[in-house]
Amino acid sequence: MPLIELDNLRRSYGGRDGAPETEVLRGVSLRIVAGEFVAIVGASGSGKSTLMHLLGCLDRPSSGTYRFAGRDVAEFDADQLAWLRREAFGFVFQGYHLIATESARENVEIPALYAGLPAEQRQARAAALLTRLGLGERLEHRPSQLSGGQQQRVSIARALMNGGRIILADEPTGALDSHSGQEVMALLRELAGAGHTVILITHDRDVAAQAQRVIEIRDGAIVADSGAQPSASALPLPALDQAGHGRALSWWSAFDEVARSAWRVMWLNRFRTALTLLGIVIGVASVIVMLAIGLGTKQKVLTQMASMGATTLYLYSAQPPEGGPWGVLSEADMLAVAALPEVDLATPVIGNPLNVQYGNVARDIYVYASNEQLPGIHHWPLAAGRFFTASENRALAPVVVLGHKARQVFFRDEPQPLGRQLLIGDAPFEVIGVMAEKGKESGADYYDEMVFIPYQAGRARVYQDILEPEYATLTAASTGQVKAAGEAVRELLLARHGREDFDVDNAAAKVLAEAETQDSMTRMLGLIAAVSLLVGGIGVMNVMLMTVRERTREIGIRMATGARQRDILQQFLGEAVLVTLVGGSVGVALGLLVGAALLLWQVPLIFSFSAMLAAFACAVATGLLFGYLPAKTAAGLDPVVALTLE
Repeated sequence: MPLIELDNLRRSYGGRDGAPETEVLRGVSLRIVAGEFVAIVGASGSGKSTLMHLLGCLDRPSSGTYRFAGRDVAEFDADQLAWLRREAFGFVFQGYHLIATESARENVEIPALYAGLPAEQRQARAAALLTRLGLGERLEHRPSQLSGGQQQRVSIARALMNGGRIILADEPTGALDSHSGQEVMALLRELAGAGHTVILITHDRDVAAQAQRVIEIRDGAIVADSGAQPSASALPLPALDQAGHGRALSWWSAFDEVARSAWRVMWLNRFRTALTLLGIVIGVASVIVMLAIGLGTKQKVLTQMASMGATTLYLYSAQPPEGGPWGVLSEADMLAVAALPEVDLATPVIGNPLNVQYGNVARDIYVYASNEQLPGIHHWPLAAGRFFTASENRALAPVVVLGHKARQVFFRDEPQPLGRQLLIGDAPFEVIGVMAEKGKESGADYYDEMVFIPYQAGRARVYQDILEPEYATLTAASTGQVKAAGEAVRELLLARHGREDFDVDNAAAKVLAEAETQDSMTRMLGLIAAVSLLVGGIGVMNVMLMTVRERTREIGIRMATGARQRDILQQFLGEAVLVTLVGGSVGVALGLLVGAALLLWQVPLIFSFSAMLAAFACAVATGLLFGYLPAKTAAGLDPVVALTLE
């Protein structure tokens, strides 16, 4: 059975969009037996290169039949054709078709890479082939560092990497001097003698005469054939039932190869890469900094508002909606409310302006009677001394804590008021502390003018005619539980009183509204920053499209050596993702540096790990999204067209 069998093969170009149709091959019928050394000779334009492209499965015929080892090649899909090129054929081109950015060894490794051979085995085999061809000292040289003859030997080594059972050599001596040409022909004769099927395409009859069989083609048709010369030592062919099912490259090996190749291309075009990265870097850094500013501002507002009662609820007696007597809040109600899991702190309150005297100074001051939890409820530190304790409250201790302005009223000229005695009404109280200034920014500077005494001491010594708390001040366990705490208090008191003779005032509502406003601002800042990331992604797509155009021949070389469409897609998509990975990493670092500088300038910032992760993930997603179209374009190129484009 012939290895290659062509039956009335035709190939035409054009005929679309009004362009005239040109028939290059006109009914070629040909049979080649395994192990033959065949030369196809013809003048320029005779169709011999087109015939080679069809034989090597780089192109498909317009009509006719091509059988390879008895199988109709028309039945093979793109991946199966790539498998056939990888496992059966090895190409040697007149222009060498080596990838300029890869070393001699890396160029030779390419077919084995797509065959799934592990890296160590690829490198060892490539080095052995190059050494065998006299290039053992030039393994790491790039094509530009090699002579024409050396580049052609690299091309032959690449053709042999996966076995090279069939060598397709298109004008292998056309660009060489006579000495180098003789060396290449000697190599091809040696390969033919070792059982390789060698198909030589040439216009030089002297070169063709060195083959065992000479086929002449003219005007797209075979006009002469010296006849088949079968070899008894032909290499075995790959099992065609495995077409398209060869061993795939491992995920890590594929990633490693893509990253290595992509990094090299990025470095060789580092100025353009830097400009591309700039958009991603600015986008990621902007997202991180903007969100950090938004979160920091929100936290600052909430902290400031906390002094006004970010989680504060006020509980008052009220008249029921249906009418009737006003309700009464008892101390037992206070204890029950304080025990609710949604409530953190609670204090009963009695307060009225009373005459307060120290020495010759007397003023009507608001005397605020509460329990020991007052500083925690109002997030209010002390400037001096201490606040009274729970045990002092229970013991009716006659102690008092001064507001900031109350201290100035009574002890302006005294450096230390602690231990002094104030007369509140008719009862003496010892000064044990001074509260810090709340200030006007809190909206509660009225508190600075008060004095604070224990609730039980207030009832027993000052407010003897008031039997129950006037109101209560509560704090929810967290800002997120303010509403739930209000509902829990309402349900508890309804159950205890049997009617709604009370009112729960949510003082934190305005804080929550402010927080929601800050959230909206943060989202807006994040969206503005995300626009930079989007612009960076468009830049990645633009550069990748340029890269595909510049590296079209490389794509053709990779396809000729067995790359599948998904391999090309993976290659260029990986490069786009690597750009965004680098840009995202630099962007995160830049965002942290900018944030650190802003912190030195006392700008409120809170860095969010989730925001950084989201920005980085968005950068990678941008690479995938905007890199897909260029990668898909590269994967969809026709191998023959890609090889012929500059």
